[in-house]
Amino acid sequence: MSNAPIGVFDSGVGGLTILQAIREHLPNENLLYVADSAYAPYGRLPKEILHKRCMHIARFFAEQGAKAMVIACNTATAVMAEWLRNEFDIPIIAMEPAIKPAALATRTGKIGVFATENTLKSDRYQKLLVEYARDKKVFESSCEGFVEQVESGNLNSVEAFQLVEKYLQPMIDEHIDVLVLGCTHYPFLAPLMRKISSQQVAGNQELQIIHTADAVSLQLTRVLAEHDLLNFKDQEYVRYFTSGDAKRSSTIFSQLLLENISVSELPAIQKK
Repeated sequence: MSNAPIGVFDSGVGGLTILQAIREHLPNENLLYVADSAYAPYGRLPKEILHKRCMHIARFFAEQGAKAMVIACNTATAVMAEWLRNEFDIPIIAMEPAIKPAALATRTGKIGVFATENTLKSDRYQKLLVEYARDKKVFESSCEGFVEQVESGNLNSVEAFQLVEKYLQPMIDEHIDVLVLGCTHYPFLAPLMRKISSQQVAGNQELQIIHTADAVSLQLTRVLAEHDLLNFKDQEYVRYFTSGDAKRSSTIFSQLLLENISVSELPAIQKK
């Protein structure tokens, strides 16, 4: 069982930021990655459709003999994590916006949060605010267009710069000094965020941008160790799947990961 794969999924390419961290922390592990790009973004997807998509992907991982699953998506975590844990008898690692570390890190008491609409409305997110940021001023944005921009692979254009500036500049004007990226797509736009915020943050300090890729991969490591599931053999494979266009996805995955990636079509689940 220890050399069985770990399944990682997201609405699209955003979860590759999590996959990268997992590969760095757990280089021996075999991995399956699913980008549900035909249904991206999850942030505005009706909950009943999101439920069907997460179930579809989880069943695919089960058919592949996955020993653990990582929900590399804040929206899917907020809506589906507990349900999936009740349905599948394997460890499931999920995401949550980094409100606690942001609250500890801020000097101005003002925090920005970029996350999808479903995440910002979720009970899970609201509980984090109450528990850790009651005495902080929190500025939120659902950043419409961010997911689509990253899915296109177009990260360095004037269009991308202007899109990020549209949502970030108002928060900088409010003197935030910490920005939480509550969607796994958004770290791909972090270089633009740093460029825009340079020397504009209070006290001329660099804007601190927080996302949870390392925290998730470390939690996965702890859980695998607790269940005696760590793989100590050499990695055999990392396989990529998409519900979208496999050829186009191969190009974009290769661009984002800076290596030659071949993406396969996500197969249909066989009804039993």
